[in-house]
Amino acid sequence: MSFPVASGRTQYSGNFIPEIWSGKLQAKYYKTTVFSEIANNDWEGEIKGQGDKVHIRTIPTITINTYNKGDNLTNQVPDSSPVELLIDKGKYFAVVLDDVDAVQTDVKLMDMFTNDATEQMKIAIDGDVLSGVKAAAATANKGATAGAISGNINLGTDASPRAITKSNVLDLILDAGQVLDEQNVPETGRYLVIPAWMASMIKGSELRQAYLTGDNQSVLRNGKIGMIDRFTVYISNNLPKTGDGDSYLLAGTKDAISFASQMTNVETIRAQSTFGNIVRGLNVYGYNVIKPEALVNMVAVKG
Repeated sequence: MSFPVASGRTQYSGNFIPEIWSGKLQAKYYKTTVFSEIANNDWEGEIKGQGDKVHIRTIPTITINTYNKGDNLTNQVPDSSPVELLIDKGKYFAVVLDDVDAVQTDVKLMDMFTNDATEQMKIAIDGDVLSGVKAAAATANKGATAGAISGNINLGTDASPRAITKSNVLDLILDAGQVLDEQNVPETGRYLVIPAWMASMIKGSELRQAYLTGDNQSVLRNGKIGMIDRFTVYISNNLPKTGDGDSYLLAGTKDAISFASQMTNVETIRAQSTFGNIVRGLNVYGYNVIKPEALVNMVAVKG
């Protein structure tokens, strides 16, 4: 907007007074990604450049029988079902920069485009992984009757999500820990992925007392949630939602989800229909829940 002038005076704005385009770009905020923190890539090295599938062999369960003197022994032939990791997904970007724009601009446009594309690629894959694995948790690790032993732990359902307030948010976290305990999942390496609204409730709950989280300062003082009941807590705005807008939450260990990126390729080519360069990138990847008992799926709503 030009500066106002009195009637009859000449307005120089737009003629002798130029508009200035700042060479400093405005900061851009990106969603935080968590898939690299909650998934393993143990088999990635086995699939690079070698087809689109890897068969993961599982350890069979040996049956223990009761022995009485003189019994005829029953011999077991151990058997296991392999888990497949398919490399069947792909994400790409392709941007064109005209030669004229590349010469006349005062900022490095292509660097800006590719840097943004890198962040957007991570966000897209992160959202795909979080949405794709939620339904694959073991039957005893989700729903209103969770618990491989107890069978009475309410983790919420799409139709009846668990209402969470700052007075009961800790109860849900403890319940997720119990579900993993009943599946004999190791305590080390456990994670919990929650939405931002739940993180705010935690900061307003009893956990604001520093001694409950094991930190020297409370979560209100340092802004970090840290570790709760053996879970490293991550905040994500990429968590999927139900049709009613309720939040899915995930907990588990890295043993549950395996991720592999088979190919990441970025290349620059000359455009065919104009004078300019095209930069395009492709990421081919796959993931699977290979240990469902190590993954917990919860459905929660802000109470």
